[in-house]
Amino acid sequence: MLFSKINSSTFFILGPCVMENQELLYQVAEQVANVGQKFNVPVVFKSSFDKANRTSIHSYRGPGIEKGMEMLNNVKEKFGLPVTTDIHEPFQAAIAAEVVDILQIPAFLCRQTDLLVAAAKTGKIVNVKKAQFLSGKDMFYPAQKVVEAGNAQVILTERGNSFGYNNLAVDFRNIYDMKAFGYPVCMDCTHSVQRPGGDGGKTGGDRTFVPMMALAAKAFGASGYFMETHPDPDNALSDGPNMVKLSDLEKAIAPLL
Repeated sequence: MLFSKINSSTFFILGPCVMENQELLYQVAEQVANVGQKFNVPVVFKSSFDKANRTSIHSYRGPGIEKGMEMLNNVKEKFGLPVTTDIHEPFQAAIAAEVVDILQIPAFLCRQTDLLVAAAKTGKIVNVKKAQFLSGKDMFYPAQKVVEAGNAQVILTERGNSFGYNNLAVDFRNIYDMKAFGYPVCMDCTHSVQRPGGDGGKTGGDRTFVPMMALAAKAFGASGYFMETHPDPDNALSDGPNMVKLSDLEKAIAPLL
């Protein structure tokens, strides 16, 4: 049912980068639910239980999978929202699938066959983020791994390509190329404005460009938009420079509909 809605409508994946605490998840989820109702579009709540690829070993990673799934399930029950999170190892797929509606495959791991197959075998929707070192056309093969493992519920997500030191560039032709495979294509509007590792041991970025990334993606045919959001992104525990302020979320979404 959810994949059918996503496959036939503009959709949004929204939430804070990492699970800082339950209260934050509730605060953001309430606004995400309101956005979905106001604009009558499918919305999915996203947050990470573990940021496994932080720049520094000293950076906050999250509450872990057991506590994280409990927190996500609380959001799901309280607000009636479908939920998603990213997994990093094959064994995590079945655990996360007990709660989530979409399993997200991180960009750096999108070629990991065992991870893709484990996610596919749960029967959940699998959202594969395009690696920073791949073209849109290259994403046929990660998607094919999911499909040939018995699951045709695939979303492909653009999030920019590596561009020199501490920077990304988005080639929006990737969206057009990935759409040719027949899967919904989502634009990660917040991670695409990152400056990886470019902020003294952590990732920097500039949220100013998020609405522009989204509008450009719309012009190239994106059907979904991934935006991380936080009530106080400047003090967030992960990816603060890239996240949309929660108070600005509706303003960022409205022009896309």
